[in-house]
Amino acid sequence: MFKDTTPIFEFRGPFGVPVQVGGSLLLLVLFYFYSGGGDPAWTLTFIAMLIISIFLHEMGHAWACLIQGVPVRRIMIYGGGGFCERARSASAYQQEFIVAMGPIVNLVLWAVFSILSNALWDDLFNQAQASGLENPEILFNSTQATAAQLLGFFAYINGFLAIFNLLPVQPLDGGKLLHLGLLRVLRQDIAMVVTGAIGLVISILWIPGMLLAYGFGWWILFFIPSIPLHWSMMKKRLA
Repeated sequence: MFKDTTPIFEFRGPFGVPVQVGGSLLLLVLFYFYSGGGDPAWTLTFIAMLIISIFLHEMGHAWACLIQGVPVRRIMIYGGGGFCERARSASAYQQEFIVAMGPIVNLVLWAVFSILSNALWDDLFNQAQASGLENPEILFNSTQATAAQLLGFFAYINGFLAIFNLLPVQPLDGGKLLHLGLLRVLRQDIAMVVTGAIGLVISILWIPGMLLAYGFGWWILFFIPSIPLHWSMMKKRLA
């Protein structure tokens, strides 16, 4: 997995949490402009929506930390996504809530913006029917139609991020939640082995799956799960 931990920019986010931006994010932006091949305005809009969605995802983790009394050292946004770094360790139960809040934020954003987008589209269809226009396509070139598209696009990005982050590989939220869930019913060493084995299979399948996705234009982040990490977990070589 590619992970950038060196910031090139920092600002204070909500709740006073330091938010850092990694240099690899610039590579992500340049790649999208290079490979987009479409309207630069839409490419820039997509990049902005993606970064905002990642930021809100990480703020979900940070919020869950803070309300449980766990201080947050920083949030990092980079080309492979982002992470929320705690200033101290948290209990397993605290971690469950902290980890889950990231995808929950994305799911809430997906639901809210999908509803708003659908409401605008429904209103446009009703206008078209009520007006009796022979060429109702005129309405769909309106500002309202553009707003509906943008809202739907933002919903799609957050839906994708929620599903993506719930994949059961480390260090994605799904891999962490899998391990934490197994700890409720299995011994720690067995939970580690099972988590590593599942992650190892997915990590091996990830590269051909990623190439297939890229071929269909579904490329989104610089992320490849670590095969050695999951192998070590499966062999119980991690503490």
